Amino acid sequence: MSLPFESAYRHGFARVAACTIPVSVADPAANADAVLETAQNCDAEAVAVAVFPELCLTGYAIDDLVMQDPVIDAVVAAVERLVEASVDLFPMLVVGAPLRHRNRLYNCAVVIHRGELLGVVPKSYLPTYREFYERRWYAPGDDQAGEYIRVGELEAPFGPDLVFEALDVPGLVVHAEVCEDVWVPIPPSSRAALAGATVLLNLSGSPITIARAEDRKDLCQSQSLRCLAAYAYAAAGTGESTNDVSWDGQTMIYEGGNLLAETERFPDGPRRSVADVDLDRLRQDRLRQGTFDDNRRTEAIHGATELGPGAFRTVHFELDPPSADVGLRRALDRFPFVPDDPQRLAQDCYEAFNIQVSGLVQRMRAIGDPKPVIGLSGGLDSTHALLVVARAMDRMGRPRRDILAYTMPGFATSEHTKSNAIALAESVGASIETIDIRPAATEMLERLGHPFADGEPVHDVTFENVQAGLRTDYLFRLANHNGGMVIGTSDLSELALGWATYGVGDHMSHYAVNAGVPKTLIQHVIRWVIAHREGVDDAEAEVLQSVLDTEISPELVPAGQDGRIQSTEDRIGPYALHDFALFHILRYGFRPSKIAYLASHAWGDKDAGAWPPGFPDDDRYAYDLPTVAKWLQVFLQRYFAFAQFKRSAIPNGPKVSPAGSLSPRGDWRAPSDGNARAWIAELKAALPELVEE
Repeated sequence: MSLPFESAYRHGFARVAACTIPVSVADPAANADAVLETAQNCDAEAVAVAVFPELCLTGYAIDDLVMQDPVIDAVVAAVERLVEASVDLFPMLVVGAPLRHRNRLYNCAVVIHRGELLGVVPKSYLPTYREFYERRWYAPGDDQAGEYIRVGELEAPFGPDLVFEALDVPGLVVHAEVCEDVWVPIPPSSRAALAGATVLLNLSGSPITIARAEDRKDLCQSQSLRCLAAYAYAAAGTGESTNDVSWDGQTMIYEGGNLLAETERFPDGPRRSVADVDLDRLRQDRLRQGTFDDNRRTEAIHGATELGPGAFRTVHFELDPPSADVGLRRALDRFPFVPDDPQRLAQDCYEAFNIQVSGLVQRMRAIGDPKPVIGLSGGLDSTHALLVVARAMDRMGRPRRDILAYTMPGFATSEHTKSNAIALAESVGASIETIDIRPAATEMLERLGHPFADGEPVHDVTFENVQAGLRTDYLFRLANHNGGMVIGTSDLSELALGWATYGVGDHMSHYAVNAGVPKTLIQHVIRWVIAHREGVDDAEAEVLQSVLDTEISPELVPAGQDGRIQSTEDRIGPYALHDFALFHILRYGFRPSKIAYLASHAWGDKDAGAWPPGFPDDDRYAYDLPTVAKWLQVFLQRYFAFAQFKRSAIPNGPKVSPAGSLSPRGDWRAPSDGNARAWIAELKAALPELVEE
């Protein structure tokens, strides 16, 4: 049965909880109570998978008491009780317990769901150094592949070769390892990820010492990044014996190297990190990074059609996810190209700016240090490109007066943007010249027999492109005349939408410094340049702020009777939503319905969630689902069915964003004669009342 649009589980998410609980030393019955209390809370929160600490049914630090028959018997009874109680609980429970198998005890992860003992995973690597002494009590489980274990009246697969796959939640494949297993050079979870596991769990004891918490975070982060997986970690806390060590109850969840959730350490009671893991993202990452599966082939990891090295057994289960709207438990960036964290944003802006500058420096040096030729409109893109050029000239030790900047007013150029362009060039120290294109444009329109030449207010695409084409034509000829190279100003967002005049227009240049930078990031890079005074003084900073405050416009059509200038976003939609769609399509290939779901959560309430630092309060806004769907359909049509022929013929320019570039020589290759039917049909099926035929 298809889940409704509002359900996170419909859109490839699975809710995971990393739980720590107070334990009672050597008291499995009391500890089972604590597990069930947290499990019931997880059930109420629609958690799919809940992981608990290592040996939490007995406590980790009980030493020789673990070999006492009353304790071992009580563990078996506690597991049977948890299995019985799980019938009415939604989450898969992964609980730490010592269990007998043949002649030894094993330190185990016990996997339980809906009244079944799905499997038992023994710890592979037992620390017996410094404060650890595990081999005194437990046998290593690395040689137990293909086994089965009896726990009281229950029987289940036993071994480190188990993964647990949900049949009704595509991509939810769970693997459990225990504490030390992630501290070795090749953790069991690495091999499990190659076998298909996407949600990796670590049941940890891990007594705390100074700086160990950071080591754990580094390990979990790197393992999630390397394995292209989610990694949920739950450490022991309150109630463990403090004979010789102490405990901090650290819990955290990482996904692909990103921290999704964590709890405070040294808690005074139960705590849990809860986050919705994006299974689609993990699947797409693995699909795109072919070396991931190449590594599987090298390591000979495969399904257990036959037992042996590299074989993994898959245990199937049905999760039966809820159809209700359970919300979305993860942070979402309104601007996925723009981090909300101030330090991360500053770092991104530093890198973006310097990628552009260094790319331009290399190109200019390679072709004999030509003079940069740039057209200035007074808008965001050309302003940013000029800043890049100015910094490049500084790096090369060349005078900024060799920058040949031109402002080329047309029929709709406002005095505000024109004055901004001139003031900016002067403050930067570039040479600036004004070339009025209206006489040449009028002559061309006359020769075309265009109605505008006869005084009729016809402002069609020919009228617009005559102006755009003349500007670029002038720039190329000025470059020829002055020994220069034309610096492109169009950005990544415009390339996605095809918002450029093809060929002899703003589509073309000798080197396109902005081609890898999305529109929503450019304004923040300019803010960063202002804040860090990257080659700008106070006067220039004032002009830059004026540019930031100006509405985005091509200024090709005269203002209407109400005096309102031509607005790009009125015509093609908000760049905020288009960049949101671009990121998730280019980076992950998500379904349009999922993008609409994410956008409605990210943009539904302007007062919820974080905004990028420096974003003006008065400019904060929201978009409802109908608005999201409307402009997403526009994006899909332009991106897949219209704009590729322009992208297939773009000039060189540096890749900037890790999400990708749109150069056919880099990240994105697509047919110029494609269509958007499959994407729009998918969106229509999910939101039939909001998507037009």
